[in-house]
Amino acid sequence: MICVTVLTDSEHRYIGISMTGHAGLAEDHQEGQELVCAAVSALTLNMANSVEHFTGDEFEADEDEERGYFSFRFTSDISSESQLLMNSFLFGLLDIEESYGEPYIKICFKEV
Repeated sequence: MICVTVLTDSEHRYIGISMTGHAGLAEDHQEGQELVCAAVSALTLNMANSVEHFTGDEFEADEDEERGYFSFRFTSDISSESQLLMNSFLFGLLDIEESYGEPYIKICFKEV
């Protein structure tokens, strides 16, 4: 399962994410595993690349493809453009969670 932790600030703005796991690691292969993994990967990389290319906001990111780990966190003030990109990203992830849910993806929110 892909576990997504969405990091928020005290004003409930999205300031980062942490993801672990793979949708396709269930012992009994089920239809939709590859679709969920590909969709989550595409949304995640698109968000990070869009923040990098379309904003001046600073962030740190780390990944380990083998472990299924990705983290992204803003290290400076967050522009309205980055907030829009994060909102769009989360909208997509929540839609995937609603459509497929467990055992593929679980999204949690954590104030930091």
